Amino acid sequence: QVQLVESGGGLVQDGDSLRLSCTASGGTVSSYAMGWFRQAPGKEREFVAGMNALYYTNYADSVKGRFTISRDITKNTVYLQMNSLKPDDTAVYYCTASRTWGRVGSTVSDYAYWGQGTRVTVSS
Repeated sequence: QVQLVESGGGLVQDGDSLRLSCTASGGTVSSYAMGWFRQAPGKEREFVAGMNALYYTNYADSVKGRFTISRDITKNTVYLQMNSLKPDDTAVYYCTASRTWGRVGSTVSDYAYWGQGTRVTVSS
């Protein structure tokens, strides 16, 4: 059973940067497709970014050019670097892992393991 713990959320201002971390246990981040989703109040959970075992990445159009997903195998941790943050980025961010290594899905059902979430608030 893979367990994921996110950290790094907080309150920032429009245009600021933030880096989220997701540390895994019970599995290695290099063995699975890993992803980040977010859920704003009153909205459905949506895909933000994903990376497979071969470092292929995929991003939601709304974050392309601003967000970067990466991983550090030595720390068994996946990161989401978020630059040029906007108030629309305000949400709870969730780290997730699939049961496979190849496909970087963009729907909730593509992933099996979820963290508890970390809140990001961007003020205008």
